[in-house]
Amino acid sequence: MNFAIGYQQPENGQPFPEIVADYRERIEEVYFPWVGAASGRVALGTGGGNGGRDWQAQAILERDLAELRRQGIKLDLLFNANCYGAAALSEALGNEIGSIIDHIGGVCGLPDVVTTTSLTIAHVVKTHFPGIETRASVNMRIGTIQAMDYAGAWFDSYYLQRDLQRDPDYVGKMHDWCLAHDKKLCLLVNSGCLRFCPGQIYHDNLVAHDAEIDTRRNIPGFNPHVCWNLYRDHDRLVEFLKATWIRPEDLSSYEGLADLFKLATRQHTHPRMVIEAYVSGHYRGDLLNLMEPCFAPAMAPRYLENSAFPDDWAKRMARCDDDCDTCGYCNDVLKMVVKTYENIERE
Repeated sequence: MNFAIGYQQPENGQPFPEIVADYRERIEEVYFPWVGAASGRVALGTGGGNGGRDWQAQAILERDLAELRRQGIKLDLLFNANCYGAAALSEALGNEIGSIIDHIGGVCGLPDVVTTTSLTIAHVVKTHFPGIETRASVNMRIGTIQAMDYAGAWFDSYYLQRDLQRDPDYVGKMHDWCLAHDKKLCLLVNSGCLRFCPGQIYHDNLVAHDAEIDTRRNIPGFNPHVCWNLYRDHDRLVEFLKATWIRPEDLSSYEGLADLFKLATRQHTHPRMVIEAYVSGHYRGDLLNLMEPCFAPAMAPRYLENSAFPDDWAKRMARCDDDCDTCGYCNDVLKMVVKTYENIERE
């Protein structure tokens, strides 16, 4: 079981390739955005607030990409913003994409993969860089064989819609189709997002326009994220258990059912901790801390002890029928795993 991890420039000064090198045998890919380009997260190299820019970010990125290539790591370039505005179909966008790919090629060789939400960008890559694998972003929410089939002309691989991935049998069905059609299936395993979140498209669009939004005087006191508003009510913590993440201990159930397992680490404050947990298949501590976004601050002083989950957790989730009004299983599990920092020593 090999992993793809998200590139970042850690604030502690340690070069990201050093982290990768420690887990080289299990890390197949590193995915990364281009500096200043819109993506599925805040653009790399932006300091936030009035379009601030870290002008050293590109030099650091290019140095790190060259080192990752020397380690034999595949490089996955992200163009996974949910919106490209008026440029979405433009020659200008196509030229920009081509120029970035060519530039990377001059630095360390062409990317192995381009992951995108944009059919335009997938078309550009397919047309001008046929040797690069095109991958459908998890933000496209592709969750059926029909959807994979319809998008097959543009994409060589797909991230499965994360809302559906807790059922290994369903994942296996999707993977079988991919194998039969010379495609690949990938899973994002540590997303902290709500399952079937009604605000996901809205949120992804906001992120795509983050640089513009930072230059505006925005409505005070309004939080546009469904999850953070929901978790203000501590009685809704059980909703986290109903989300899309897969625990490190349960990932072995997916062996052979996907070609790659993605760890969200682009903005995680402790990427090494996340990688170690999933590579080792074991983690003792607050499960919230493995996720991106990390909701630990919203839940404090309570936390979810990962080692306290019952043995049948993954099997029960696999056959969940979404009848939350009458089931009560997640509420029972919550009582088992929720702890408070005040009583750690007493326990």
